[in-house]
Amino acid sequence: MINSDFLRRLRALTIKEWCQLIRDPSSFAVGLVLPLVLIFIFGSGLSLDLGNTPIAVINQAPGQVSYAIEQGFKGSPYLTPIRCGNIKEAESLMRKKEVKGIVVIPSNFAGQFQAGKGKLQLVVHGVDTVSASSLERYIQQSVQLSLGKLGYSSEKGAVPVVRLWFNAANSSTWYFVPGLVVIVITIVGAFLTALVIAREWERGTMEMLFSTPVKPAEILLSKVIPYFIVGIGGLFLCLFAARFIFEVPIEGSLTVIIGSSCIYLLTALGAGLWISGITKNQFLASQLVIIISFLPSVMLSGFVFDLRNVPSAISAVSYVLPPTYFMELIRASFLSGTDAVTVLKDVSILAGYAFLFFFFVTRALKKTLEKK
Repeated sequence: MINSDFLRRLRALTIKEWCQLIRDPSSFAVGLVLPLVLIFIFGSGLSLDLGNTPIAVINQAPGQVSYAIEQGFKGSPYLTPIRCGNIKEAESLMRKKEVKGIVVIPSNFAGQFQAGKGKLQLVVHGVDTVSASSLERYIQQSVQLSLGKLGYSSEKGAVPVVRLWFNAANSSTWYFVPGLVVIVITIVGAFLTALVIAREWERGTMEMLFSTPVKPAEILLSKVIPYFIVGIGGLFLCLFAARFIFEVPIEGSLTVIIGSSCIYLLTALGAGLWISGITKNQFLASQLVIIISFLPSVMLSGFVFDLRNVPSAISAVSYVLPPTYFMELIRASFLSGTDAVTVLKDVSILAGYAFLFFFFVTRALKKTLEKK
């Protein structure tokens, strides 16, 4: 049962933290202005390369030309063909993200090809538009090379008809803007909190708090509440810009997006408080936040690189870090929708990390109080 003294002390400490936050314009700039700046900077997209990309191949017209096309896929360093018997099997692999595209050689391909109008159907997973465009280019080049080896000119070839899944606009902005939610929450939660709390250690105000009758839980909550509010403000700015400025669709549940963002924000806040608690120095805190939270959220979460195209050791490290799971959940919630299993898995992992970081923080505060 929460008593009135606890609420009174928590209210007083929270007001104190909020007043300090208001007096520091840089905190609001990081929490509310930086999200918009990042969205406009990264919204133009980045260039990605593909390697050994798995594609499903359905050959409905067995023959010399179709087999040559299949062999061309096998010989390409950019493609890894997987033979499928029907479209349902290929679609199942696509939904499981086991393939990035589907190539269908239709049953009337032979007749069309002899007439000089041969067409292949290419279905590309369009969440990552840059990779989708690269995949389309690689497949077209592979088909042309295969036909060239048979002595056919490019004028009499097979033309893939492309359709994108989960990104009908074929816009790189749709791919990168949802991922920026992860970057923004990481900066607001971990970076801002770690610096502000470390500043209190340097100025000695944290020791003054420890000399009062307040409890560690009250100090912890008073530090979390103001920055949680700022982080939520940054989140809604990102959502507003994504939906109404860049017109990124929200195919999944908005409740899942907001709920998972709140859990990840608590994870980031816990990481920032823990870093500040073990360093007690702004310079060290800033360096650790960059190494532990910011860089992994950009480089190792899948924000820029498809984790299936990186070395296995790097991929293994990525799946130890919280941003990877939030990136997977937030991007799917925007572009393709999420199933209950994915939501439950990612939310559970993020909640576990949040609990772990706050456990470390309470241990750090307890040890500090015992030394006083």
